[in-house]
Amino acid sequence: MSFSHIPVLLNETIDGLNIKENGIYVDGTAGGGGHSAEILSRLKDGKLISIDQDPDAIRHCKERFKDNPNSIIVKGNFGDMKELLNARGIYCVDGVMLDIGVSSHQLDTSERGFSFHEDAPLDMRMSQSGLSAADIVNTYEYAQLAQIINNYGEEKFASSIAKNIVKAREQKPIKTTLELAQIIKSSVPQKVRRDTHPARKTFQALRIAVNRELDVLEQGLDGAFELLCKGGRLAVITFHSLEDRIVKQKMASWTVGCTCPKDFPVCVCGNKPKAKLINRKPIIANSEELEINVRSRSAKLRVCEKL
Repeated sequence: MSFSHIPVLLNETIDGLNIKENGIYVDGTAGGGGHSAEILSRLKDGKLISIDQDPDAIRHCKERFKDNPNSIIVKGNFGDMKELLNARGIYCVDGVMLDIGVSSHQLDTSERGFSFHEDAPLDMRMSQSGLSAADIVNTYEYAQLAQIINNYGEEKFASSIAKNIVKAREQKPIKTTLELAQIIKSSVPQKVRRDTHPARKTFQALRIAVNRELDVLEQGLDGAFELLCKGGRLAVITFHSLEDRIVKQKMASWTVGCTCPKDFPVCVCGNKPKAKLINRKPIIANSEELEINVRSRSAKLRVCEKL
């Protein structure tokens, strides 16, 4: 299956990075290479390091950019960005972009197990290795399941869903996406089933748990900011409130200056802002993009510059 993916907030992200033709940039979540391609088109003798943990994405990007001397493709997790670049002798970059979450390719490739619309093995591993969603669903205790579904899916029926998962797996292991979706559906009130697909929040929660997405995001943001040269920019696209909250709070913490009490006549803490926000409020998709790509409806872009 070809790696099809429409890059979200493409122009806004590229503008936010303020690309220099001889700069060094990082696309920490290369996916189908949409953002990478646009960055490369603006480089003369600069370099772009495109990182992804998904073997499908790596194969696709290597083929797509095989004739571009400015492209470097690296298989790995963006949470390890600093180590991946340092190992290649790169210690300072002019910009980093991150497009957080599941890609269109991963959602549309049913056998990857991300979607609740088609029957497939219950997988959800972006790296295609390690702990799967099936492992979590069939081995975690009730309390762990309820906590994951509540915290990562913000699902108010988490307790009922977790109880019914445990009950169902006592009869036989839960192996497929539609098996799990049906269990979730039976665990929520009729009204919830009419309003939206009842499995959406639980599937999101399991995907986040499987891929340790929030931990990786925290780690990746810190690594990216450390890598930035003075004047370098970090642009991050998120798709749900948990991710956006982390990005917002992290960027806000970098902009904090003096923390001395207001009644101190002079600053004694010595703290100075490490970054400035390029956009005070998150940038969202315009009406034209929303018509073309429905998945852009929940996207938020935040950009900061290292001082």
